[in-house]
Amino acid sequence: MKTFGNIYVIAATSVIGGALFGFDISSMSAIIATQPYKCQFNQQGNNPTTGQCQGPDDVLQGGITAAMPGGSWLGAIISGFLSDALGRKTSIQIGAVIWVIGSIIVCAAQNIPMLIVGRVINGLSVGICSAQVPVYISEISPPSKRGRFIGMQQWAITWGIAIMFFLCYGSSFIDGAAAFRLPWGLQMIPAILLFLGLTVLPESPRWLAKKDRWDEAKAVLTLVHGKGDPNAPIVAKEMAEIRENVEFERQNADVSFFELLKPRMINRTHIGIFTQIWSQLTGMNVMMYYISYVFTMAGMGGDLLPSGIQFIINVVMTVPALIWLDAWGRRMPMLIGAFLMCLFMAINAGLFAVHSRPATPADGFDTAAISMVISGAPAKAIIASTYLFVASYAPTWGPCSWTYPAELYPMRVRGKAVALATSANWAFNFALAYFVPPSFANISWRTYVLFAVFCAAMFVHTFFMFPETANKTLEDVAAIFEDDGPGSIRFVGIPAWKTRNDRSIIRLERNLVSSEEKIGVEHANESKV
Repeated sequence: MKTFGNIYVIAATSVIGGALFGFDISSMSAIIATQPYKCQFNQQGNNPTTGQCQGPDDVLQGGITAAMPGGSWLGAIISGFLSDALGRKTSIQIGAVIWVIGSIIVCAAQNIPMLIVGRVINGLSVGICSAQVPVYISEISPPSKRGRFIGMQQWAITWGIAIMFFLCYGSSFIDGAAAFRLPWGLQMIPAILLFLGLTVLPESPRWLAKKDRWDEAKAVLTLVHGKGDPNAPIVAKEMAEIRENVEFERQNADVSFFELLKPRMINRTHIGIFTQIWSQLTGMNVMMYYISYVFTMAGMGGDLLPSGIQFIINVVMTVPALIWLDAWGRRMPMLIGAFLMCLFMAINAGLFAVHSRPATPADGFDTAAISMVISGAPAKAIIASTYLFVASYAPTWGPCSWTYPAELYPMRVRGKAVALATSANWAFNFALAYFVPPSFANISWRTYVLFAVFCAAMFVHTFFMFPETANKTLEDVAAIFEDDGPGSIRFVGIPAWKTRNDRSIIRLERNLVSSEEKIGVEHANESKV
C-alpha cells in the first residue's frame, strides 16, 4: 500500500482527531436549549407556566456535559501507555474506533444514564486523540513548521465546532428526537475518515527508532523530509540527532509517570500541565458549551445564529496562528492572549453587575443557570465582548496550548508526559463543565470575575516561568532546561522571560534544502555528461 509523505497531508489527516472534540462541544451547546432534547431527557417535567419541557436541571446538565471531559481525562492517561507500546499512529486509530462506538450509543440514547455512558466513551476517544495527535505531529514535522502543524489541531477543533453547530442548526427544524439524533449520528463520519486516512500515513520516526526499527525510521524521514532521497543532508542530520538522543536516553532511568516528578523533569512537567490547565481556566470552553445560556440572558435565546457567528470567528481567527505562530514564538501569543481575555472577562462581569437584573419565574426560563437578564445596549456589548474574547483566544492560547506541551519533553517520556498534561486539561474541563451551570445559578455575574482572575494569574505565571521553545529541534528543546534541582525555573542559565525565539533553525533548514537542490543539479549535470 502506498504511504503518503507530504507533511501537510499527514497533519491535515491526523488533526481530524481534534475535530472530534469540536463536534462534542457543539453537539451540546447547540442542543441543550432545544425542546426535542429537553423532552427526551425531561428530568424536571413540564414548566407550569409555559407547559414546555424543562429538561435536566442545571446540576444534572452540568453532569451530562462533564461526562465527556471526564472520560477524556481517563483516555489521556491511557494514551501514554498505548502510544509507547503500539505507536503514535495506532493509538490515534484506536481512539477513532472508540469514538464510533460512543457515537452509536449517544445517538441511540433513550435516557440520561445511556447518554452519559455514550459521552464517557466518546471522551475516552477524545482523550487519546487530543494527547497523541500533537505528539505524532511534533515527532514527524520539521522544526521550523512544527508550531503551524500542531496548531492545526486547534484549527480542526474550531472547524469541528462550526460544522457540528450548523448541522445542529439545520436539524433544529426537524420535528422530534431526530433533531438531535441526526447530528449525533453524523459525527461518526470524521472518525471513520480518520481511521482510514491514517492507514496510508507513516509512523513517527522517533517512535520507530525507540523500538530499534532504524531502517523504517530512516525510510520515514526520507519520505517526509528527504523528498525520496535517503542521502539528503536533512535526513542524515535528523537521523544522527535521533540516534544520539535514543542512545543517551537508554543510559538513563526507565520511563514511568514517576520519572516526570523527579528533580530533572519536574519543571517541564509543571509547565506542560499548567499550559493545559490555564487553557481551560480562560473560560473558553465554558463559553462554547454554555454560550446558549449567555445569549439567552442577553435576549437572544431563541436564535442559534449569534452562537454560530462566535464559532465562525473561532475558525477564522485561528488562521493567523497557523501562518505566523512559529515566527511569533510561544511566549508572546500566550501573554497577549491572557491580557486580552482578562480584559473582556472583566468587561462582561462589569456589564452584568451594573446593568442586569435577576431572572424571575415570569421570564419563563427552564434552568436556574440562566440567572440574569440584560437588554438594550449593554446586552449588545456583552455579545460584542464575548466575540472579542473568542477572537483573543483563537490565535493565542488555542493553538499554543497544544503546541507547547508537545515540545517540552525528551523522547523517552514524551508520550506519557503529553498524556499527563492533556489529562490535566480534561480534569479541569470536567470540573468547569460541571461547575458553570450551578455557578451562574448561585453567584451569577461573579462567575466572570473568577475567570478574569484566572487570566491575570495565567499572565504572571507565563511571564516568569514559561521559556521560549519555538524554532528548536525537539532534542534542542529538551537540552535548554538546566537541571538545578526541583525548585529550578532557569533555562541555560537565564530566566524564562529572557529566552528568545531563535530562528536560526529556519536558516539551517533553508541551507540544507539549498544543498540538496545544488547536489541534485550537479547529479543531473553529471548524468548528461
